[in-house]
Amino acid sequence: MLSMLEAPVVETVTPQSQQPLPPPIPKKRKEVETRSPCWDHFEKINDSEGIVIKGKCIYCAKVYCCGTKKHGTSSLRNHIVNCLKNPHSKETRHSLLTFQPAPFSAGTQSSEGTEGVLGTWVFDQDLIRRALAEMIILDELPFRIVEGQGFRKFVLVCCPRFKIPSRWTISRDIFKIFSDERVNLKKFFRTSSQRVSITTDTWTSVQRINYMCITAHFIDSEWKLQKKIISFVPIYSHKGESIAKALESCLLDWDLKSVFSVTVDNASSNDTALGFLKKKLVSWGCTAVRCKYLHMRCIAHILNLVVQDGLKECDSSVKKVRDAVRYVRSSPARLQKFKSLADLFGVEAKNSLCLDVPTRWNSTYMMLNTALLFQKVFEAYDEHDNSFKSDLGGSVPDFLDWESIQSLVMILKSFYEMTVRISGSLYVTSNTFFSEISDLSCLLKNMEEATEDSVKLMGKNMRAKFDKYWGEPGKMNFLIFYANILDPRDKIEYMPIQFNQLYGEDKGKTMFDNVIVGLKELFEDYVACFPIQSVEQSDKSSPSITISDSVSVGRHQSLLKSQIKKQKLVSGDLSRKKTELEVYLSEVIVDEDDSFDLLRWWKQQSERFPVLSKMARDILAVPISTIASESAFSTSGRVLDAFRSSLTPRIVEALVCAQDWLRLTNQPISIEENIDDFERIEKELCSTSSTGVGSSLPTILEEE
Repeated sequence: MLSMLEAPVVETVTPQSQQPLPPPIPKKRKEVETRSPCWDHFEKINDSEGIVIKGKCIYCAKVYCCGTKKHGTSSLRNHIVNCLKNPHSKETRHSLLTFQPAPFSAGTQSSEGTEGVLGTWVFDQDLIRRALAEMIILDELPFRIVEGQGFRKFVLVCCPRFKIPSRWTISRDIFKIFSDERVNLKKFFRTSSQRVSITTDTWTSVQRINYMCITAHFIDSEWKLQKKIISFVPIYSHKGESIAKALESCLLDWDLKSVFSVTVDNASSNDTALGFLKKKLVSWGCTAVRCKYLHMRCIAHILNLVVQDGLKECDSSVKKVRDAVRYVRSSPARLQKFKSLADLFGVEAKNSLCLDVPTRWNSTYMMLNTALLFQKVFEAYDEHDNSFKSDLGGSVPDFLDWESIQSLVMILKSFYEMTVRISGSLYVTSNTFFSEISDLSCLLKNMEEATEDSVKLMGKNMRAKFDKYWGEPGKMNFLIFYANILDPRDKIEYMPIQFNQLYGEDKGKTMFDNVIVGLKELFEDYVACFPIQSVEQSDKSSPSITISDSVSVGRHQSLLKSQIKKQKLVSGDLSRKKTELEVYLSEVIVDEDDSFDLLRWWKQQSERFPVLSKMARDILAVPISTIASESAFSTSGRVLDAFRSSLTPRIVEALVCAQDWLRLTNQPISIEENIDDFERIEKELCSTSSTGVGSSLPTILEEE
């Protein structure tokens, strides 16, 4: 037994691979930086392990639990809004008072005692984003402006809470504005009863893409003249079929099937396009009477052709003045020397020298008119610049050239003023068409009877072009005569004499009779489309006057009267009731007055002439030139310049159309630089630099 107790103990050795592993050391959790904006208003309270468990308001010292797993930051965000000591919560809960100064007109300046409107303002992210998008549309700014450092700093100072969108977001906002305004304009066209008149023209962009602009003109229910660009789309051919299909798709898209007229230039493709469109309008339900007056030729294009033919006779003198102006403007040193001579001779002119576009005679007139003011300076410039005559050679204008230019400017002034009148977009122009061409005919007659051979030859060439378009009265759109008649200051008082002066006595009398017949035909078409219950029908529908025993008074007498009335109508002895057109023409014309408003007069007379006023509303809205569509090309040229040539046609249309729809209707589009202001600023900067202050400003102005 002892041997057994004293036996040695054998130790069991466990392999190293089978030994138990030590418990894993827990990894320290990575601390996540707090990203909630509410921590800008709270102080963090951590536990022993450094974990944020509570937050203390830095304004009122209230403590809220904000554990990550149990609570979160919802209670902190709610407290920010309700904390009475938080200065930022007032902007969220209460509106702020604002003072909006009254807008100034172009000729007034602001002062300290300006009147305005007191209103309220509440921060709204969506409203500010829309205002930003509208600013980019109206001011033709690039989308990248929202990412500019200066713009972001400006917004940070003005409204720190506004979250600036990216340029991709702002482009989507702009397209949404375009879509919303398009829906509203479509709804207006769908609910209104008046017909619209169309102007259209084409333009080629820097991308070498041909765009077609279509503008709708109409007079609204308040008798205000309106114009809206309804399409600005690419067109891949200038053929008549392509133009007609583009017009058709635009009208179908806008559901405009009641088109009254389409004003285009004198291209032959437009004749083909309008012939195709006329058939479409008839298939859409337009009457044949109204389709006769669909094609309206632009008076501005015809006037441009007339003047261009006259300028060919004075081309040598005009070229000499153009070369002299180009020589002076080709170098800053020459221009400065020219201005110094002008100051020396005491020539004070508001406008500076400007070059013309040879194909646009109105720019030629402005160049010649300005150059005449500096005639003495040009004559003396040769003595102060030795290379003036050597470089120009025989192109230096002499005394005879200046005499020719002076007589030419006097002639072109009448044409220029006429062009300005017919190019207006804020007032009705169709009523002046016939008067303008009558005055133009008188002007050409005086030129043909002039003593100077050059003026006589110029008048002869202009008369030939005038007779090509307006010499044959049967080819003219009679709407220009109807619009003149619907002006209560003219009516038919002077029209027979005007026709005799234009076409002779025999042809003039026939023309006048045809105009009256056509006007009555168009009026009857309007009566059929807008039936108005006559006074006699309303009298028959009224209850008859009876006495207590229900016996009608004078029954046998009324039967006798009706029989006599029928007999007189058959024999023609009884005069019928006059129509609205006949009543209007029989009344005395309205006196000429500078304050007379044609649309306001028709608005006041619309109850007396319910049908005739609808016809006047459509005819007076007809534009006589395509200037409205052409003015859109200057806007599109700035929208789609060399630095933004990657814009798609769809976004270009959105920018051009939305700008036209958002722009104030009572302000004309100004696309020319104000040279007077540049001259004044330059003189002020030069005088400032001479005193040693701001000497670099004139250089900056030249770079701009």
